[in-house]
Amino acid sequence: MLDPVTAELVELALREDLAGYGDITSMWTVDAEAEARAWIVAREDAVVSGLALAAAVMNRVDAEAEFESLEAEGAELTAGGVLAEISGRARSLLMAERTMLNFLRHLCGVATQARRFARAVQGTEALVVDTRKTSPGLRVWEKKAVRDGGCGNHRFGLFDMVLIKDNHATAGGGIGATVRRAKALAPFSMKVEAEVQDEVGLREAIAAGADIVMLDNMSVEEMTRCVGIARELERRVLLEASGRIDL
Repeated sequence: MLDPVTAELVELALREDLAGYGDITSMWTVDAEAEARAWIVAREDAVVSGLALAAAVMNRVDAEAEFESLEAEGAELTAGGVLAEISGRARSLLMAERTMLNFLRHLCGVATQARRFARAVQGTEALVVDTRKTSPGLRVWEKKAVRDGGCGNHRFGLFDMVLIKDNHATAGGGIGATVRRAKALAPFSMKVEAEVQDEVGLREAIAAGADIVMLDNMSVEEMTRCVGIARELERRVLLEASGRIDL
């Protein structure tokens, strides 16, 4: 059974494409009883993600169609590799084709890029994580694609972790004050993270008890220095680097 957000996402995607009228080209050119078999094939090297969402689209268009995934999520495919086999009424396959591929190619793209970042830090103790900068309605699937690629998830939304950014600190009376207020109100199991831009902010955040400190938009040299300071002050604090970082 689909979660409500995914079910709504599939409905919206199909509604955009069919608008209540259906696939008029297929209806006017393909016999209603014609059966067909199709394969989803990778055109370039990719990491697989999103097959379950593609299957959900096919099932919504035609519950009698058969969608068989031929690869596991997170598997690496070379160009020409087959991700899935689909069989059923030809009209149904043609109607669902583009919506399935739109989801699948996007999520495979996210997973493939995530795999590049995961490999870039392989052999270190670093973990690359994602952000909340997701496509509306696709957050669950994009974050899953990040994991399929070998990276990790940061907070899911505004509700599941405290992240004090510069605007919060400005509005709340400074980094130290906002961290202390959040620590006093948050459940014991919830992490409190603070974003800092310099050594002063780092020292304030650690002194106030931040569980995670984000070193934001620092040069490599400045970040190296701040990591050393943080390890002297509190070895257990988790450090995050953000901004000015590319593959």
